[in-house]
Amino acid sequence: MSLLAIAAERSRLELKLFARQREQMAVTFGMPVLLLVLLGLIGGGTADGTNVPESRLHAAGMIAVGIVAAGFQGLALSVAAERQNGTLKRLRGTPMPPAAYLLGKIVQVFLVSLAQVAVLLAVGVSWLDLALPHDPFHWLTFGWVFLLGVAVATPLGLAAGALMKKGANGALIILPFTALQFVSGVFVGFNELPDGVQRFAALFPLKWLTQGMRSVFLPDTFQTVEPAGTWELGRVALVLAGWGVLGLVVWIRTFDWGGNER
Repeated sequence: MSLLAIAAERSRLELKLFARQREQMAVTFGMPVLLLVLLGLIGGGTADGTNVPESRLHAAGMIAVGIVAAGFQGLALSVAAERQNGTLKRLRGTPMPPAAYLLGKIVQVFLVSLAQVAVLLAVGVSWLDLALPHDPFHWLTFGWVFLLGVAVATPLGLAAGALMKKGANGALIILPFTALQFVSGVFVGFNELPDGVQRFAALFPLKWLTQGMRSVFLPDTFQTVEPAGTWELGRVALVLAGWGVLGLVVWIRTFDWGGNER
C-alpha cells in the first residue's frame, strides 16, 4: 500500500478511536462548548473601550480554544496513553511508517476541529450575537488562521505526549492550557491585562490564534484597542508558523514507539 493509502486507513481508525474515548471526547470537544454556553448565561456588557459586546469577544476566543483543545490537549493525552499502554510498541511491529501515523493524527485533529468550530459558531450566532463575516477577505483570513492553528496544535500535542513521563496524569496538560486561556484574551479583553501579562502571553501561540480569530469575527474598529493598534495579521502568521515548526522538530526528536519508557 502507498503512504497515502495507509494514512487514509489510519485516519479512519483515529476518528473511530476518538469517538470511542468518551471521557477524552467530552473534555476535548465538549469543554469549549460548555464554557461558551456558560459565558452566554452569565452575560456581560461591552468590551473595555469599545461598543462590542463581550459575548462576541468570548465567542471568538473560544473558537481559538476549541482548535487548540482538539490538537494540543487532545493529542497530548491520547499519545501519552498510547505509549504507556503499549499501543505504540505494537504499532512498531507493523509496516506502518511514522509519517502515516502523523498524517492520521493531523486528519483527526483537522476534522474534529472543523466540527467543533461549526458547533461553536452555531452557539455563538444563536446565543451570543456573533456576526458571521459577509466578505471573502474575512473568510479567507479565517481559513488560513484555522489551518495554522491546526498546524500548530497538532505537532505541539504530539510533542507534549511524547515528553510526558510514565504515570503522568492529564493535569500536567490541562492546567497550563487553562491558565493560558485567562491571559490570552479569551475570557478578558487582552487590552485589559497588565503589560507584563501581555508580554508573557505573547510568547505562546494561543494569544496569536485568538487575535487572528478576533480579526475575523469582530469589527475592524476593535483593533484600535489591540496593544499594537492593529490586528498584526502578518505577525500572527509568522508566530503560528514558527510554533508549528518548533513543535514538529520537538516531536521528531522525541518520538519513539514506546521502547524507551521513561
